[in-house]
Amino acid sequence: MSPEASLTRRPRLSPLNIRRWQNFKANKRGYWSLWIFLFLFVITSFAELVANDRPLLVEYKGEFYYPVLVDYPEEVFGGFLPVTNYRDPFVQEEIEANGWAVWPPIRYSYQTVNNEIPTPAPSAPSWMFTEEERCQRYPLAVEDPNCNFGNMNWLGTDDQARDVAARLIYGFRISVLFGLILTGASAVIGVAAGAVQGYFGGWVDLLFQRFIEIWSSIPVLYLLLIIAAILPPGFWILLGIMLLFSWVAFVGVVRAEFLRARNFEYVTAARSLGVGDWTIMVRHLLPNAMVATLTFLPFILNGSITTLTSLDFLGFGLPPGSPSLGELLAQGKNNLQAPWLGFSGFIVLSLMLSLLVFVGEAVRDAFDPRKSFR
Repeated sequence: MSPEASLTRRPRLSPLNIRRWQNFKANKRGYWSLWIFLFLFVITSFAELVANDRPLLVEYKGEFYYPVLVDYPEEVFGGFLPVTNYRDPFVQEEIEANGWAVWPPIRYSYQTVNNEIPTPAPSAPSWMFTEEERCQRYPLAVEDPNCNFGNMNWLGTDDQARDVAARLIYGFRISVLFGLILTGASAVIGVAAGAVQGYFGGWVDLLFQRFIEIWSSIPVLYLLLIIAAILPPGFWILLGIMLLFSWVAFVGVVRAEFLRARNFEYVTAARSLGVGDWTIMVRHLLPNAMVATLTFLPFILNGSITTLTSLDFLGFGLPPGSPSLGELLAQGKNNLQAPWLGFSGFIVLSLMLSLLVFVGEAVRDAFDPRKSFR
């Protein structure tokens, strides 16, 4: 590329978007909340590498195996079962005698039951016990190789002897993924509906608005409870049920923006030049409407996560056994003698929602016309 061409090359961000990014960074609380949230989300996205009851890498008799990615039969390691239980002392001794294994920091998955807890479940965090108390259920007590750092329950266990830390990591991931998918799908449907309603107006706007008023008057939570009690529980079924109502939140903002801008001079000029309605909606009006929509996204994501947690707390959410913050809070309510259950779920949930609220405030400041155009 010639020097003249490099000088005339368009910048990646327009001056307006650069100013918006600077306004976002000026809100230090929201800026650092975004980085903290992204860090937690990236860590939990690879939850299998952080908390798992399978080794990450095994070298056995000169060959390498990847149990975290592949289900190997136990006959590979000298056994006879169709699925290898890597917490079995026989399998561990066989691997140690003929190779080595690399374990994740937490040697429990979200559904792994710890049979060596020192007290009946729910058991308190391991750091609350002495080393002798913590290792008393192992065959060799303190000298047992499995009584190590990775097998400690740092946040205790739930009422089924499952590690709370592992369930929090997996629960954080599933909550955020559920909220992101629901928010994204709701935004697509809501923005499309609001754009059509606001651009064409007339009978289209009138009929659609009456439908939304009727649809919004339905008691969503009660209907969710009824449908969730009838249909088999599942991630995608629950997502589809909530999507039926969550898209309405975007319609009003987009409709108002399209109603305001559809008679602007540049839209009238585009029509006179023969530009189609859908081209005008997508290329000219939608970017303006997205400014208001983007400021709502963090708060809609916040509400989606809260709704999922509420349904799980009531027992109408994800299938039993799934890692869920709401299910952990329900266990804390049912086991008041184990305060680590309620406190752990509450702290993680409040941290997640607080970070999203702070990010939403920073996004709102970034798109504030009084700050972006001065």
